[in-house]
Amino acid sequence: MQITVHRGPELWREQRKLAAPTYNLARTLQRKSAHGVAFVPIRSLQVLAIIDPHEFVFVDSQQRALALLAWERLRPDNRSALDEAVDFEAVGYGELAREAMLRLPRELHQALCTVAQRQRDEQGAQLLAFAPRLRGEP
Repeated sequence: MQITVHRGPELWREQRKLAAPTYNLARTLQRKSAHGVAFVPIRSLQVLAIIDPHEFVFVDSQQRALALLAWERLRPDNRSALDEAVDFEAVGYGELAREAMLRLPRELHQALCTVAQRQRDEQGAQLLAFAPRLRGEP
């Protein structure tokens, strides 16, 4: 899938922290994806999260070619343990960016969990056949 996303003028920028479970799950899904980019629909907000190695970009379903928000300058190397939050800069481009930012961390985590669960369900099971043991065999 290829999507071209344009950014309008930057309306605001602020320092934030992303919870470790959300960051770790996002990176796991991103690295498992075929092209190194994960597309995560956040249905409750009508937003698509595009997660690449450098940033998370959020696109509104009504204006698919325009970025609503971006989480840039993610700094996982600033943490001393995997369970610590990750610093980043939130950048708002659209009018609804601030409002979306209030719910986005929680809703993104739920959407990531949903995508991860579906990926687990899609993996096929492998049945191993073992020869039966006869009595007296070790």
